[in-house]
Amino acid sequence: MSVLTLEQANAIVAGALAKARDAGFKPLTVAVVDAGGSLIALQRSDASPAIRPAVAQGKAAGAVAMGVSSRTLGEMAVDRPHFIGSVAPLAPYGLVPVAGGVIVRDGAGIAIGGVGISGDTSDNDELCALAGIAAAGLNA
Repeated sequence: MSVLTLEQANAIVAGALAKARDAGFKPLTVAVVDAGGSLIALQRSDASPAIRPAVAQGKAAGAVAMGVSSRTLGEMAVDRPHFIGSVAPLAPYGLVPVAGGVIVRDGAGIAIGGVGISGDTSDNDELCALAGIAAAGLNA
């Protein structure tokens, strides 16, 4: 069974922050969690607001807990708001149902963790998450 290592988590963070820097995005916070939703790595860019770590971790851990991206959780929230509203408090780090939380998969397609990003638009957060995962040689 594959696990998401600290080295891989740090590579995801570095790749995501590099993408944000190159694109001129706002300051980001990046959280990487393992397959159980526990935090492995978290970095907050200079000037990133204090709430961002909780949002980033909620995106990452929520995606892992539910087995779908936080973007998909947002779509589910529109279709089934009572379900998402009911299940969100059950998740240890909450659910943040907007884009920016992506499941990390190994070469065999097995979910080994998640990355959540907060700081720019949700779409840009997701772009950076995908770039970070790719930079680490893993799959979304």
